[in-house]
Amino acid sequence: MKKFDIKAFGLASGVLWGVCIFLLGLSGWLFNFGLEWIELIQTGYIGFEGSFVGSIIGGIWGFLDLFIGGIIFAWLYNKFASTAEE
Repeated sequence: MKKFDIKAFGLASGVLWGVCIFLLGLSGWLFNFGLEWIELIQTGYIGFEGSFVGSIIGGIWGFLDLFIGGIIFAWLYNKFASTAEE
Protein backbone atom coordinates (compact mmCIF):
# COMPACT_ATOMS: atom_id res chain seq x y z
CA MET A 1 0.00 0.00 0.00
CA LYS A 2 1.30 3.45 -0.92
CA LYS A 3 2.14 5.78 1.96
CA PHE A 4 1.18 9.42 2.26
CA ASP A 5 3.91 12.04 2.00
CA ILE A 6 3.32 13.55 5.44
CA LYS A 7 4.61 17.06 4.69
CA ALA A 8 2.81 17.30 1.35
CA PHE A 9 -0.49 16.16 2.87
CA GLY A 10 -0.12 18.66 5.71
CA LEU A 11 0.65 21.49 3.28
CA ALA A 12 -2.22 20.61 0.97
CA SER A 13 -4.66 20.40 3.88
CA GLY A 14 -3.42 23.63 5.43
CA VAL A 15 -3.50 25.63 2.21
CA LEU A 16 -6.98 24.41 1.31
CA TRP A 17 -8.47 25.20 4.73
CA GLY A 18 -6.60 28.49 5.05
CA VAL A 19 -7.97 29.69 1.70
CA CYS A 20 -11.49 28.56 2.66
CA ILE A 21 -11.37 30.49 5.94
CA PHE A 22 -9.90 33.54 4.19
CA LEU A 23 -12.70 33.49 1.59
CA LEU A 24 -15.32 33.01 4.31
CA GLY A 25 -14.04 36.11 6.09
CA LEU A 26 -14.09 38.11 2.87
CA SER A 27 -17.62 36.95 2.07
CA GLY A 28 -18.76 38.12 5.49
CA TRP A 29 -17.07 41.48 5.02
CA LEU A 30 -18.19 42.16 1.45
CA PHE A 31 -21.58 40.44 1.23
CA ASN A 32 -22.68 39.77 4.84
CA PHE A 33 -22.70 36.09 3.88
CA GLY A 34 -21.79 33.32 6.34
CA LEU A 35 -21.88 35.51 9.43
CA GLU A 36 -23.12 32.64 11.60
CA TRP A 37 -20.18 30.49 10.49
CA ILE A 38 -17.80 33.37 11.16
CA GLU A 39 -19.18 33.73 14.69
CA LEU A 40 -18.72 30.01 15.28
CA ILE A 41 -15.15 29.91 13.95
CA GLN A 42 -14.23 33.07 15.91
CA THR A 43 -14.48 31.04 19.10
CA GLY A 44 -11.40 29.06 18.09
CA TYR A 45 -9.49 31.38 15.77
CA ILE A 46 -8.56 34.48 17.77
CA GLY A 47 -8.65 37.62 15.62
CA PHE A 48 -10.77 36.12 12.85
CA GLU A 49 -13.68 38.31 11.80
CA GLY A 50 -15.53 39.48 8.73
CA SER A 51 -12.95 42.06 7.63
CA PHE A 52 -9.90 42.09 5.37
CA VAL A 53 -7.37 41.90 8.22
CA GLY A 54 -9.56 39.43 10.11
CA SER A 55 -9.71 37.25 6.99
CA ILE A 56 -5.92 37.18 6.76
CA ILE A 57 -5.62 36.29 10.44
CA GLY A 58 -8.25 33.58 10.03
CA GLY A 59 -6.49 32.22 6.96
CA ILE A 60 -3.25 31.93 8.92
CA TRP A 61 -5.05 30.18 11.79
CA GLY A 62 -6.78 27.87 9.32
CA PHE A 63 -3.51 26.99 7.62
CA LEU A 64 -1.79 26.21 10.91
CA ASP A 65 -4.77 24.26 12.22
CA LEU A 66 -5.13 21.88 9.30
CA PHE A 67 -1.40 21.74 8.53
CA ILE A 68 -0.90 20.17 11.95
CA GLY A 69 -4.09 18.12 11.62
CA GLY A 70 -3.05 16.88 8.17
CA ILE A 71 0.37 15.85 9.43
CA ILE A 72 -1.21 13.91 12.29
CA PHE A 73 -3.75 12.29 9.94
CA ALA A 74 -1.10 11.24 7.38
CA TRP A 75 1.21 9.92 10.10
CA LEU A 76 -1.60 7.86 11.64
CA TYR A 77 -2.66 6.59 8.21
CA ASN A 78 0.89 5.46 7.44
CA LYS A 79 1.13 3.69 10.82
CA PHE A 80 -2.19 1.90 10.38
CA ALA A 81 -1.48 1.01 6.74
CA SER A 82 1.90 -0.52 7.60
CA THR A 83 0.31 -2.48 10.48
CA ALA A 84 -2.40 -3.84 8.15
CA GLU A 85 0.23 -5.13 5.69
CA GLU A 86 1.91 -7.31 8.30
